[in-house]
Amino acid sequence: MPEMPEVEGLVEFLRARIGGLEIASARLAQIAALKTFDPRLDALVGSAVSGVERHGKFVDVAAGDLHLVFHLAKAGWLRWHDALPATVIKPGRSPIALRIGFADGSGFDLTEAGTKKSLAVYVVRDPAEVPGVARLGPDPLDDAFTRDTLAGLLAGRRTQIKGVLRDQQTVAGIGNAYSDEILHAARMSPYALAANLGSDDVDRLYVAMRETLTDAVAAARGRPPAELKDAKRRGMSVHARAGEECPVCSDTVRSVFLADRSFEYCPTCQTGGKVLADRRLSRLLK
Repeated sequence: MPEMPEVEGLVEFLRARIGGLEIASARLAQIAALKTFDPRLDALVGSAVSGVERHGKFVDVAAGDLHLVFHLAKAGWLRWHDALPATVIKPGRSPIALRIGFADGSGFDLTEAGTKKSLAVYVVRDPAEVPGVARLGPDPLDDAFTRDTLAGLLAGRRTQIKGVLRDQQTVAGIGNAYSDEILHAARMSPYALAANLGSDDVDRLYVAMRETLTDAVAAARGRPPAELKDAKRRGMSVHARAGEECPVCSDTVRSVFLADRSFEYCPTCQTGGKVLADRRLSRLLK
């Protein structure tokens, strides 16, 4: 799933590439992807792009008085074309959900792999009209997000820290991958309760959050969309690296399966050597 650093990379790419360009076409290929009906999607046509911003994991393309806002969800991505293909998109036979064309002949497709379709597109007059944007918590890379901001968000929460970091209403933009990386850098168990974290714990978590995300954004900066996923994978210390050596202590990175996803951690660095139960194995043993 694209998270804040990759989305920020997309935003910076689009800002440099489409700023000032007029939208020449907007074609919807997957009807379920469009979550709004007023204004109409084709109301974007003829308007020039005046800005591209990020809200958590949402991309916001401002054009005229409207905003094209989209969330790539778990399996979505943006495919850029210097010259937009002339082929007709056949709904149901292509991963393309939306195609946007610009007056210079360039454009992009929003695509989604797999059968579970969660990619979401909105055309609104104000980004705050998008429910997911309106509910977002503070951005952890905002200058106003201080160590005390984080401490206030964690205070009294009897929730595992892994879930807190992934909760978009608490902190915007962090998902499964970067929560793994942040907790590894902070040397903290994913199961630690937020309310039980001491002052030193909060200090470590804050520094790990800011440094991990800042480094990831720097790695994404200047890359075209086609390169962002590989750059993300190369930068990971534990996420999606189960069975490999931890780059800090050389212990084996472990994986735990929860719901429809897994998370990764290092026992030596994060749990005092304790290996957390993997529910996939638990089910097999029943």
